[in-house]
Amino acid sequence: MHRLLILIVLGLAGCGHLGSPPASPTIARLPTPPTEARLPADSRAHDVVMFALGLVDTDYRFGGKNPAAGLDCSGMVSYVFGNAAGLNLAGSAADMARSGQRVGGNGLRPGDLVFFNTRNRPRSHVGIYIGDGRFVHAPNSNGKVRTESLTQGWFATRFEEARTYFD
Repeated sequence: MHRLLILIVLGLAGCGHLGSPPASPTIARLPTPPTEARLPADSRAHDVVMFALGLVDTDYRFGGKNPAAGLDCSGMVSYVFGNAAGLNLAGSAADMARSGQRVGGNGLRPGDLVFFNTRNRPRSHVGIYIGDGRFVHAPNSNGKVRTESLTQGWFATRFEEARTYFD
């Protein structure tokens, strides 16, 4: 029962504040998780995944842009892409979703970004896909950077799109 209460509280807290699902059915279909044979197209994508995994358990902080002070979702992505791939992805999750190439169908690969509607606002949360149907993100003010399932649970119902920033 205690674990269920913790999961409910974490689900309500989110990247800033995670809200209820969108009022209209605008959530895209989840991409089919890629097979193990689908490796990142660019070696920088592998570096992004490894760097992001190294941040697991880093404290969350709204507006946080570095691990020492804490990270929020877009701050984590910006920090990882800047340090691991030399790419400048700045701004909010919605700002990041305006660049890159949309990933459809089974084209999702490790290192791609996944976007969610968590506050009744399109693309209000972002994470980094790491493979096997999982992603890394900085979820909420009561938590730490962690991995989640993209295909099951709370975030699966709020998935909107994926984008790649690699060739």
